[in-house]
Amino acid sequence: MWIQNVGWKLPPNFGRDQGTGLFQFTSYAVEHPVVPPFSWLVQNVVLPNFTLFGYATLLVEFSLGAFLLAGLLTRFWAAIGIIQTLAITMSVLNAPNEWHWSYYLMLAVHAVLIATAAGRSAGLDGLLRPRWRTSSTRLAMLALRAS
Repeated sequence: MWIQNVGWKLPPNFGRDQGTGLFQFTSYAVEHPVVPPFSWLVQNVVLPNFTLFGYATLLVEFSLGAFLLAGLLTRFWAAIGIIQTLAITMSVLNAPNEWHWSYYLMLAVHAVLIATAAGRSAGLDGLLRPRWRTSSTRLAMLALRAS
């Protein structure tokens, strides 16, 4: 789902010129506020720096899809997925024609990925954890916790 949704977040302007795409959905946080401090943040920080925000969103969502699909550092990326889902939810929950249940489902799926450490049985985490466990490097210890 994350990788598929990257397809409509098109650089270099991410829909800013036409008022569509990522720009439109981000603007919903101001037009249809869910949490007023979040709306203030979007209006005063995100929208003035929208190109940087667009590239960051593109990178995070593509990484989410790629790492979760590969089952690499699954728990870490599932936690990032929860944070990203909450940010999306705060932007569009009050917007017209939104499927509210889809955001709750996204949160639930990421919570299950954290709870079950899915990458350990069907992903690269399962292949790499034995090596990380025997290594004493700081990076291996972080990867072990993030898997």
